[in-house]
Amino acid sequence: MRRKLYVVPIAAAMTLSLAACGGSENSGGGTSEAGGDKVVDVVSWWSAGSEKDGLEALVKVFEKQHAGIKFVNQAVAGGAGSQAKQKLAADLAAGNPPDTYQAHAGAELDEAIKAQYLDDVSPLYDEFKLRDAFPKTLVDRLSVDGKIYSIPTNIHRSNVVWANTAVLKEVGLDPNQPAADMDAWIADMEKIKAAGKTPITIGMEWTQLNLFENILLADLGAEGYNGLFDGKTDWNGDGVKKAIAHYKKILDLADKSMLGEDWEPAMKPVVDGSAAYNVMGDWALASFNNAQKKAPEDYVYFAVPGTKGTFNFLADSFTLPTKAKHKDTAKDWLNTCASVEGQVAFNTIKGSIPARSDIPAADLEKFSDYQKSAMEDFKKDTIVSSIAHGAAVPAPVSNAMLDALGKFAQGASDEATLQAELAKAAESLKK
Repeated sequence: MRRKLYVVPIAAAMTLSLAACGGSENSGGGTSEAGGDKVVDVVSWWSAGSEKDGLEALVKVFEKQHAGIKFVNQAVAGGAGSQAKQKLAADLAAGNPPDTYQAHAGAELDEAIKAQYLDDVSPLYDEFKLRDAFPKTLVDRLSVDGKIYSIPTNIHRSNVVWANTAVLKEVGLDPNQPAADMDAWIADMEKIKAAGKTPITIGMEWTQLNLFENILLADLGAEGYNGLFDGKTDWNGDGVKKAIAHYKKILDLADKSMLGEDWEPAMKPVVDGSAAYNVMGDWALASFNNAQKKAPEDYVYFAVPGTKGTFNFLADSFTLPTKAKHKDTAKDWLNTCASVEGQVAFNTIKGSIPARSDIPAADLEKFSDYQKSAMEDFKKDTIVSSIAHGAAVPAPVSNAMLDALGKFAQGASDEATLQAELAKAAESLKK
């Protein structure tokens, strides 16, 4: 699939650039100047919780597969990678990148590709035999003019509702029969509110966009949603207007005290039983696992009402910067990320599913019931790309949408203004 590149200059963030790990400017291999040890510098935002645990499991596989290479963890904390991306923008612009870095696969990489900061890793897809291991639909979504610039470690799903079983039962709702569409779901939330419970929790801006994109998907359908990115669906049209109206009703039913929180604190009331719903990607599974909660006794999950049969896709991936100091060891890291052993070790902890479709049956048994259901859905559902997580639009577009939603949540704009600002943010998609 040929994706269009959006030319927007990368902002030079006012941050200190990340330190390279002692490598020679022209080495291209994996040997550092200090003591001759082989190293690989890796930047991610997996710095806490299940994400950190998943990274540690992946590193153990790397150290087993590539003994003698020192993994240098340059993880940067911050929800959805906001702080990591800021530092990376500065480092890439300064010609001082890490050896490899985490990014959301898809349009999020367009700026770096246009600026020629990244190597085409298509040859590695052939070397590692990934074209057979990854579904063709995934390879197509990663391709830009016939080239590929990252290797995914996983697949996540954005359009998931996580619900507390006890809260739903307490107000007379059947946890096993979720609402069919947005209007019915809002009616359920109003019933929960009337019973004195918190219907839904929403966190900081990126979680707001995560929710809003799935309301768009519910109200527009997969074809209409996809049309937002190629000009076939009007951001100023009635479909988006309807989605904003639904979003406003849900926002009014939410606990507004959570709007500055990252996803984990916002999810906690659902885990603990003081709130009914939260819309979050399937990394949220770890919150319930860590609290030793079981489905369906303690919680249930289902596609956002109105989106059943659609899989809102995103993927974490790793790149190969053109000016990486240790390219050979970076390729070794990419090999581990793509391997069966690496993907099983990482995803069983993180809550996502492998990007590979050839996981052996014995390894599949290591995954949770949710993950097994997500694997089946990814095979048969209509796949769409997430706005909030870099798959559908470049970073400048999603950042402008984050700002617009943040203002709206704080009461600094109305529905008409929000729609106008979203349409303006999306203008570059038509070019």
